[in-house]
Amino acid sequence: MTRGRFITLEGIEGVGKTTHGPFVAEHLKALGRDCVLTREPGGTALGEALRAVLLDPKLPGMAPLTELLLMFAARAEHIARVIEPALAAGQWVVCDRFTDATFAYQGGGRGLDAQAIATLEQFVQGALRPDVTVLFDAPVELALERTRHRGAADRFEQERHDFFRRVRDCYLARAAAEPARFRTVDAAMPLEQVQATLAALVGELAA
Repeated sequence: MTRGRFITLEGIEGVGKTTHGPFVAEHLKALGRDCVLTREPGGTALGEALRAVLLDPKLPGMAPLTELLLMFAARAEHIARVIEPALAAGQWVVCDRFTDATFAYQGGGRGLDAQAIATLEQFVQGALRPDVTVLFDAPVELALERTRHRGAADRFEQERHDFFRRVRDCYLARAAAEPARFRTVDAAMPLEQVQATLAALVGELAA
């Protein structure tokens, strides 16, 4: 059986990943690809419980290393229970965030050592890496303005603008370093234009 493909969606808060993930998955299905849509942190019962802890704004401050290890704990479960079985069965996996988010948020945002994150990446994932990563990019001010209409802010959404500037800069640096894997989409465009761009990209990948 042919192994499935692994597509990850990345970007700071407010760039539309939650909207675009289902669009990408449904477009793949329309093109005849069996597809699993999932997210990080989350994707499993344990992962969703860890997600609730990581995002809860009412909890006291969390040490950056604690945050990092919880992210990878959720990811280890996600890979074992959802991602690897689906890929092995020939399904395509579309995941809202993966390890690039850890480099961007815990590395760029929190200032943790990128080599330490890379060591955990290798330990937890082995050879598993995304085939394609779609980076939705928009200016920080515009993206965060969009989050104000989504209700109460979670623990990450409460961070200051300079945190998200560091996160965005890290994402852009990773995209520049791996142009064969990353596809950067201008998330500041109107929804219809973003989805037209995604439809063309999905068509290219599924060809």
